[in-house]
Amino acid sequence: MFNAVNGPQLMGILNVTPDSFSDGGKFTGMAAAIAQAEKMIAEGADIIDVGGESTRPGSDPVAADEQIRRVVPVITAIRAGYPQVQISIDTTSSQVAFAALNAGATIINDVSAGQGDPNMLSFAAAVQAPIILMHMQGTPKTMQDRPHYNNVVADVIAALQLRIAEALAAGVLAENIAIDPGIGFGKGKQDNIDLLAHLRSFVDLGYSVLLGTSRKRFMGSICNVSEPAELLTATAVTTALGVMAGVQMFRVHDVKANRQAADVAWAIKQAQ
Repeated sequence: MFNAVNGPQLMGILNVTPDSFSDGGKFTGMAAAIAQAEKMIAEGADIIDVGGESTRPGSDPVAADEQIRRVVPVITAIRAGYPQVQISIDTTSSQVAFAALNAGATIINDVSAGQGDPNMLSFAAAVQAPIILMHMQGTPKTMQDRPHYNNVVADVIAALQLRIAEALAAGVLAENIAIDPGIGFGKGKQDNIDLLAHLRSFVDLGYSVLLGTSRKRFMGSICNVSEPAELLTATAVTTALGVMAGVQMFRVHDVKANRQAADVAWAIKQAQ
């Protein structure tokens, strides 16, 4: 499924949570959530990524039934209004993924790469759902407690290869696997920069790659910006660099600017 994508795809972030790092609490109401989804679709989002559990540094897990209560009505409404749009469910719980797919979601976006729930990979295989496997050192609660790598690019690639192997062994089809290096998830500032400098190494693994840099704190430290919402331009720069490296999907808060960055970079890449 993922390898059939032609051109960069944007995944618009829709956090229906009270505590996400950049937009927590903004879209917990049904009307606000749907309005934001409609805005992102109008601005060029190909996928709407709905999440009911914050994975910001230091966050605590949210029970599956609470996640379901938050995400299912939103997914149902988006699917009814926009049957052509892909919807991903941002969760580490197979129970939540099951409810979300029944409501109309089409992709599982698992920041634990199947390690947060022993049933996730077999579930994805059973329903033949595309799944995104992200690298994270530790858990959201602990991931920024002095993360360490011998060689961040090699270490993250090795860890993702193990998760890919587990997914394939569980019966997930290769074309239904995408990978995410997990920018900001258990990484220091230089780790994130090094990963961005070597995105081609992840593309060369042969799976679709998702990049999620949107409004991430490490860019603020480079730009001397403390407010995440002010990192729109910085995010768009990484989107353009990602397109040139062969990355296919970009998870972003600010769709309009990143759509422009992706489309211009794609036109240049095609000319190469």
